[in-house]
Amino acid sequence: MKSVLITGANRSIGLEITKQLSAKGLFVYLGSRNLEKGEAVVEELNQNGYQNIKAIEIDVTNPDSVAAAKNIVEKEQGKLDILINNAGILGTNPQTASETSIKEIQNVFDTNFFGVITVTQAFLDLLKKSDSPRISNITSGLGSLTLHSDPTWKYYNFKTAGYGTSKAALNAYTIVLAYELKDLPFKVNVIDPGYTATDFNAHSGPGSVESAASFIIKHTLTDENAPTGQFYSNDIEDEIGISPW
Repeated sequence: MKSVLITGANRSIGLEITKQLSAKGLFVYLGSRNLEKGEAVVEELNQNGYQNIKAIEIDVTNPDSVAAAKNIVEKEQGKLDILINNAGILGTNPQTASETSIKEIQNVFDTNFFGVITVTQAFLDLLKKSDSPRISNITSGLGSLTLHSDPTWKYYNFKTAGYGTSKAALNAYTIVLAYELKDLPFKVNVIDPGYTATDFNAHSGPGSVESAASFIIKHTLTDENAPTGQFYSNDIEDEIGISPW
């Protein structure tokens, strides 16, 4: 049974990914900053027929919390097959480049960028023990510099000094990581679930969590011939779904 850790999985897209992967027969570590909340979610999932799910406390901004989570997975599984870095925050709104405080931008980066690096580096040795390790970093179309430079893009006017830039940095880090691991059986990609109706955006997005989760899973449960170092987006309306950087 393959194992997967999903950060920020106690609600919204992360929770839906948990459901769909559980239904596919994977063992899911449901990452939650608050263990009690995570365990309550798992109990509800079990009552609805979802099995092989365990809540695990992990605050991606706290290295000690990440290390403790890694120790649990190592003790119970000995390896990790899939890491989905899903935890993220939007920050305050609006986020103008001229007025958003350094403290606020740093707060967003701590979760969306540095948190991903902390978790990835902590679990990398467990992932290397898998026959087909996968790392999926959940990004946003707002992290595309190319699209942000295109006045015809439908989200062109939605500029964020913290959130969008943190996702652009995450995209760049993913390229570097994918290159470093290219001679190993890793597939490392960034995946944009699209503008999805969640608590994250007061349910303003047109997409569903079911569609978002399915898209993420499609580009995570890939075979050995699949690309690595790609940027997939559910908002790109073609069969391939590759976004410009």
